[in-house]
Amino acid sequence: MCEYDYLRKIPYFNTLSENSLKELNKIAYKKEYKKGSIIFFEGDEGDAIYFVKTGKVKISKTSQQGKEHIIKIMEDGDIFAESLLFIGGKYPATAEAIVDSIVIVLKNKDIENLILKNNEIALGIIKLMAKRLQNVAVIIENLALKDSLGRTVSILLTFAREKGVKNKEGIAIELNLSRQDLANMVGTSRENMTRILSQLDKEGVIKLDRHAIIIKDVNALKNLS
Repeated sequence: MCEYDYLRKIPYFNTLSENSLKELNKIAYKKEYKKGSIIFFEGDEGDAIYFVKTGKVKISKTSQQGKEHIIKIMEDGDIFAESLLFIGGKYPATAEAIVDSIVIVLKNKDIENLILKNNEIALGIIKLMAKRLQNVAVIIENLALKDSLGRTVSILLTFAREKGVKNKEGIAIELNLSRQDLANMVGTSRENMTRILSQLDKEGVIKLDRHAIIIKDVNALKNLS
């Protein structure tokens, strides 16, 4: 195993040539964060983008009323803070390690210099940014056009697509998230989230386990979105 194999696990970089991976590895450095550590706060000056090598990172915003809204839980290979690449500015959200995590850091200035010399990496970055724009559009649609049930269903379907594991009962999603975390992602109360999940379980659409949610009927779930 070579020293830059971890870069192959990052979408949009896994098809790069050996030379491009070597160049990226030269400007990347690893940082370890214990569970509960803040990687950066919303409003801090941004000068880098980050990739999760191992672990889980929560990206969240806080409303003027002090309520947390979880934007996404980042896992192995996921990128965050890329919105400041090329333009700089302040981080638009807070990043917190919710388990012990190792994060790859790439300074914006180093990436920009590398892109000027390497068209292959430039294309990979463009694809990455385009994908993130699609994700943002989905988030906006969910918040603006769907009720609590619709937003919950949308998130469950996204989890199933991105991290679901098929078994004899359906598609298992290991979340390691509290009901409050899920509620914060959907933008509702913990009590309402519990009611929605319990009702879906009662109707046989999902099954609630201690540390997982099993989607038993994907089509029925999609019909609720």
